[in-house]
Amino acid sequence: METSPSNQPRETGWIEVICGSMFSGKTEELIRRVRRAEIARLNVAIFKPSIDKRYAEEYIVSHSDQSLPSVVIEHASEIPAQSTDAHVIAIDEAQFFDESLVDICQDLANTGKRVIVAGLDQDYLGNPFEPMPQLLAVAEYITKTLAICMVCGNPANRTQRISGGKERVLVGAKGLYEARCRKCFTPFTGSP
Repeated sequence: METSPSNQPRETGWIEVICGSMFSGKTEELIRRVRRAEIARLNVAIFKPSIDKRYAEEYIVSHSDQSLPSVVIEHASEIPAQSTDAHVIAIDEAQFFDESLVDICQDLANTGKRVIVAGLDQDYLGNPFEPMPQLLAVAEYITKTLAICMVCGNPANRTQRISGGKERVLVGAKGLYEARCRKCFTPFTGSP
């Protein structure tokens, strides 16, 4: 979100959502916004779900190896108590939290906080991935990131599971998932 003095909220909080497929730069964009907030000398609190251990235990890490230290939490309900002094609250991999995250983000924004949330908007079947649709509905700012289709090179907005089981949440990266465009995406039906 690039803002000018004329369109930046004053004396209020707001919610920013960064969504898209895997490999589309969601965490990179989250890190960029957090670094800009830190340059502005704002207090920042960064959170990630404990289920995400792909690259580092206590850091949010992009697929391009950018990283920032974060607080690892089990439940979204832990965020308010651990961010009381923060001006900016960043939440990565939001699709791994339950729907209580929506009310928590709303409450934080209502107290004057800037809340930046990044996550997958679709699951491996191409269905909306809760709680992202609800967050998109209440956010003031939305950024939809696109990857590059690994089959044809077109802009990709879907996450193709290429191996593994049928459970909705299967944490992984390369070797388990690929970015695909609408034309090349095929909902995964099970282990090959």
